Amino acid sequence: MSLSQSLQQKLLQKLSPQQIQLMKLLQVPTANLEERIKEELEENPALEMDEEGHEDEFGEDLQDDFEGPTEDSMDGSEEDYENADMTEYIVDDDGEIADYKTRDDNYPELDDQKVIPIRVETSFHDMVIDQLGMLELDERSFKIAEQIVGSLDDDGYLRRELSSIADDLAFRQSLMVEEKEIEALIKEIQQFDPPGVCARNLQECLLLQLERKIGEGKSVALAVQVLSKYFEEFTKKHYEKIQRNLNLTDEQIKEVINQIIKLNPRPGGNIGEINKAETYIIPDFFVLNNNGRLELTLNARNAPDLRVSEGYRDMLKDYEKGAKTDKRQKEAVLFIKQKIDSAKWFIDMIKQRQETLINTMSAIIGHQQEFFLSGDETTMRPMILKDIAEITGLDISTVSRVANSKFVQTEFGTYRLKFFFSESLSTDSGEEVSTREVKKILSDMIESEDKHKPLSDEQLTDMLQEKGYNIARRTVAKYREQLNVPVARLRKEL
Repeated sequence: MSLSQSLQQKLLQKLSPQQIQLMKLLQVPTANLEERIKEELEENPALEMDEEGHEDEFGEDLQDDFEGPTEDSMDGSEEDYENADMTEYIVDDDGEIADYKTRDDNYPELDDQKVIPIRVETSFHDMVIDQLGMLELDERSFKIAEQIVGSLDDDGYLRRELSSIADDLAFRQSLMVEEKEIEALIKEIQQFDPPGVCARNLQECLLLQLERKIGEGKSVALAVQVLSKYFEEFTKKHYEKIQRNLNLTDEQIKEVINQIIKLNPRPGGNIGEINKAETYIIPDFFVLNNNGRLELTLNARNAPDLRVSEGYRDMLKDYEKGAKTDKRQKEAVLFIKQKIDSAKWFIDMIKQRQETLINTMSAIIGHQQEFFLSGDETTMRPMILKDIAEITGLDISTVSRVANSKFVQTEFGTYRLKFFFSESLSTDSGEEVSTREVKKILSDMIESEDKHKPLSDEQLTDMLQEKGYNIARRTVAKYREQLNVPVARLRKEL
């Protein structure tokens, strides 16, 4: 084995701490920006909110004046102390105390000071645990029942094996339990509210709910029979086979279907949680159509009133008047200098974040102007990340960070920025159109179809081609799946 030395040249791209900070801030949506700023305020006493609510403009561009703390300045070395120019931290060009704030008059005030009521809820698991008290269990059985409830998932299902629950009880509670003992308690818990709780699968969940309704009519008993014997056929909509085997009339099978579709497949899903689809979205941008002129506004939460602490600047001014040889004083000054550097750096990052958001959204509006004026998805143009990157001069990864986590409110609704990006598709005339346009037309076709004879993918392909869109059947199938639309057989109604 021999050792040798060699010289190699490598081209590497290394992000500065400032760039990394900006990338992280760009990913933070408006709803979470306040929490991120709060964390910074807690960590850095030299950064503070401007409680007086001044409406001064930025004045100087901080990016030109300040490059952020370097590794040397953050180390707090003796040389830093000797070479530090304190006027840089406490005086501006006019001889006045500089005020590094992030409020700009371009961003109007919104009423963000309203008190938001805190929603007090009982979680799904708490609700089930509370009902255990009705069973009058001894201490051993209560621990077993608690373990069962603790094993339920957020939808209310018990998807763990009985052997796994028994192992948990043995290791964590030192209880040796037979599986039949666990099964008996599961049957008890399945009588709790909400109906269907503690089921092992969807079939059992639906049957538990139907059992509560026995006596409400013959259609309930038939629905139990269908789900017990022909569950797979029902999920695949093989209604003719079910009708034939159970000798049901068209009216009876319709009543059975109506009974089943009213059941809740997620008994625990709507209790004690805010569904993600129902979560309030805080828009990052607002676009207003003012007599044909589109006006863009950044949510005021993105422009907080931040400034460098006057108290820290006052401490540096006091240092200028005092002796400069005391070691403890040197350490204190270097600490203050580091914190002020960090505060200025963070304020600069917030400002750059605002500018990046505005530039990116402005470019998107310019590219999709017809949509923002009309709200018609068929007017959307093909647009990829590269298009916006070229317009703004930003990196594609930067545009991607903005598009993936930000929302814009328009008069037609609130959209994620990612919504406006789509690939292109050619028409017979050679025109490039957005795939979003094709999906909209496809969605309209399916929505208006005869549900007794739903359109197959082949038929949809033919109809699109007749409209001039060069599209293959497999592409239609892909778009249909992206629209969360099932195949024709599963869309059929009796």
